[in-house]
Amino acid sequence: MQFTGTPDLHTIRLQLRRGDTDAAAQLEHCIAVAVAPVSQHVYLKTDFEAARLSAGDPRNQARALVGLSVSVKDLFDIAGQITAAGSTVLANQRPAEHDCPAVARLKAAGAAIIGRTNMVEFAYSAVGNNPHFGTPVNAASAGQALIPGGSSSGAAVSVATGSAFIGLGSDTGGSIRIPAALNGIVGFKGTARLVPTTGAVPLSTTLDTVGALTRSVADAMLAHEILSATPVTRSLAPLGAYRMVVVRNLLQDELDAVVAKAFWRGIDRLRQGGAQIAEIELPELTELTSLNAHGGFSSAESLSWHRSLLAEHRAQYDPRVVARIERGLQLSAADYVDLARARNDWINRVEARISPYDAVLSPTVPMVAPAMADVAPGSERDAEFFRVNALLLRNTSLVNVLDGCAITIPCHQAGELPVGLMLWHAGLRDDTVLNLALQAEQQLQSA
Repeated sequence: MQFTGTPDLHTIRLQLRRGDTDAAAQLEHCIAVAVAPVSQHVYLKTDFEAARLSAGDPRNQARALVGLSVSVKDLFDIAGQITAAGSTVLANQRPAEHDCPAVARLKAAGAAIIGRTNMVEFAYSAVGNNPHFGTPVNAASAGQALIPGGSSSGAAVSVATGSAFIGLGSDTGGSIRIPAALNGIVGFKGTARLVPTTGAVPLSTTLDTVGALTRSVADAMLAHEILSATPVTRSLAPLGAYRMVVVRNLLQDELDAVVAKAFWRGIDRLRQGGAQIAEIELPELTELTSLNAHGGFSSAESLSWHRSLLAEHRAQYDPRVVARIERGLQLSAADYVDLARARNDWINRVEARISPYDAVLSPTVPMVAPAMADVAPGSERDAEFFRVNALLLRNTSLVNVLDGCAITIPCHQAGELPVGLMLWHAGLRDDTVLNLALQAEQQLQSA
């Protein structure tokens, strides 16, 4: 069962092998979705003809992605195209001369790149708004438009609505997992060092991670193998062979009723499947506020990258993005060195605390997607925007500080707004987290 009601990549690959469909037909379906009203503001640029050539290339039929549709966040270089990062500031830059490594690896695996997806300007928000090009509407919206989450907003909606099987995204504090959770799909943030960030506009060189949004954990595994150029070691261990833990403090605070019900129902369902799930306090989480004072690494490192652009083009920036970048002005060089030192100490202590377990479980975000109108551009809504943004980032961003890996999988039921369950651990535990998530997904979907 797919929570989105749209077949995942693995299902279509099986149909291709049986001869029940072909890549060209699948691509035309994806193109039809891409130009439908449900995809308004999802794509900043499309290249259907290039995608058709990929889908029809006989060499791609033997490759992992078999000519199927993939979307690329506007953060990544594609040869011959301008990488504008959802801004107007970079609109007149020279086109990229080469594909970035992530795009090159997707193409080598047979991907049909359907287009560049919309995003938060310079990837600096979890809400998903883009005042320059419009904001994609959450795929779960009904009656009123809900936020898509960000910063990989278009990537998430492209996958959730069916115009792409994989959405290439980035995750600095949750920018893959947050929109995945709010749209009811899967988002995987691997250990940052496993996938090159070369050829992507940076937000934080310390925290940036390249990853994918998909419709199933099996698809997330395949996407990670392609992007990291490393096979995932599969495990046949049953759910009961894993030890998991729920952190009681901070990550359970301020949950709205829908999220709390879905999360704890999911935990009960995993326990019914034999999972060993303990509950602990993680006191180190209380230190995150001080670690991220003045915007942490993201504000300091983004200020370094944007300083000259802001001097010349400040008026073209989203004011909310400028406000976050300029928090870096409060962080001195000595503060930055102290922050790096403190982070390393924090990582060591958190890793020691969670090392007895195979994964930590938490709600991906504490809320379901709020109405877009509540956080739309406008100074009168700034307070609510920044409140929502901080809450959306709270649970996910700790994994980036940890230099860890994490995946969000849907745990809501039909008729409910999407809720994500996040499984996470320290760095280089990617294979374990992915294998466990595959078991958890199957158990949750068997309900």
